[in-house]
Amino acid sequence: PAEIQLVDGQTLKFGASQEILAIHTPGHTAGSMTFYWNHQLFTGDTLLINGCGRTDFQSGDARALYHSITHKLYRYPDNTIVYPGHDYQGKTSSTIGHEKAYNPRLAGKSIAEFEAMMQALNLPKPKMIEVAVPANLKLGLVDIHTAY
Repeated sequence: PAEIQLVDGQTLKFGASQEILAIHTPGHTAGSMTFYWNHQLFTGDTLLINGCGRTDFQSGDARALYHSITHKLYRYPDNTIVYPGHDYQGKTSSTIGHEKAYNPRLAGKSIAEFEAMMQALNLPKPKMIEVAVPANLKLGLVDIHTAY
C-alpha cells in the first residue's frame, strides 16, 4: 500500500521550504488527483493538452470531471503551466489560459454539452485494460508478466 495517501487540500512538504498541494480532481476516475507545485499543475489524466481523460470506465463520471476542471483547475491563473500525465501528439505542457480558450472538449461548453459529448465519444477499449484497472486499484503493485 501507499505510505502516504494525500487528500484534497493536504500539502506534502519537502526540502527547506517546498510543498506540493494535493487537489482531488475526480472524473476520469473517482480517485484522480492533481498536484500543484511552483505555479505548475500536474494533472495526470484529468486535464490533458486540448483534451481530458475519458469517463467511460474505471469509476469515470463526466459531470465530476467537468466540475474538477472548471471549478478547481481553471481557478488558477492563466499562466499556470499544466503538465498532463501523457500526450498523444508529443507535447509536454500547456497553460490554464490555453486550455480555457482552446480545449475543444471544454472551451465554451456547458456541463450538459460536455456530458453529452463524453457519452458520445465511443472510444475503443484501451489495450491491457484488464491488467491496468486492477493494477491501478492496487497502486500499480501487480506483476504484469503474471497478470495474463
